[in-house]
Amino acid sequence: MLRSVMKKALLLAVLLCFLGAVAGAANYDSIMSRWSRSQKFKDDYGGEITITATYYAGEYIEALLQKEAEQNLWTADELENYKYELLKSLQLEEYIPIMLAFDNRGPSLRMAPFDAMAELWIGSKKYTPVEYDRRFNFKLDGKREGLVFFPKYDEKTGKPLLEGVNSIRLILNGSISPITIGKRVEYIWDTDKDTGHALYEGTAAERLEADRLIKRLQRLNTEKQELQQQLQDLEEEINKVEARLEEIQSN
Repeated sequence: MLRSVMKKALLLAVLLCFLGAVAGAANYDSIMSRWSRSQKFKDDYGGEITITATYYAGEYIEALLQKEAEQNLWTADELENYKYELLKSLQLEEYIPIMLAFDNRGPSLRMAPFDAMAELWIGSKKYTPVEYDRRFNFKLDGKREGLVFFPKYDEKTGKPLLEGVNSIRLILNGSISPITIGKRVEYIWDTDKDTGHALYEGTAAERLEADRLIKRLQRLNTEKQELQQQLQDLEEEINKVEARLEEIQSN
């Protein structure tokens, strides 16, 4: 009798854990869907293309991390390592990354040069890609996905471009496909609704900060060497001028 009760209790515990995991995964998917937008376009001949754009909001990344951790049963250290590698690949400290996924079941896509095919509107200003997956420059049939990076800071002032901005808008040129010609391929995200503030906490954030500081230190040392060389060149020039003046005055 006791064994039967214990067996039922164990089965119930397993079932509850499974249901909890399913519920957790569903919740993460719901969060992630807020930052992923898809559009499907069709022509009159049965061709169609689906384009999905994903903005890596802090909330999206946190949900992605937790979903992966639950599915893979990661330890805290394993989660932090994955977080570090993910954030590093996204280059969030320097750029605004957007994932584009194409599912083309129509005429071939010819999008080269791709940086002329995408623009990101932040407020009233337009920005073109700083870098992107170069595979987008090749003929595309079927599926392909890759990252597109836009500037995160003002080139002149260094001010964060997203500061004080409520939304951003990605626009793809309709000429990327015969199916989308004359159609608006546009994606909008309400960036002010991003609640992923804990993303930059923990050891992964500290490692990224250390990477940032090392790069900054390298740049400063390079600038220092350049300034020292300029100073040395000036001192040599001054010495030449002074020597010539002494020569003239002694005659």
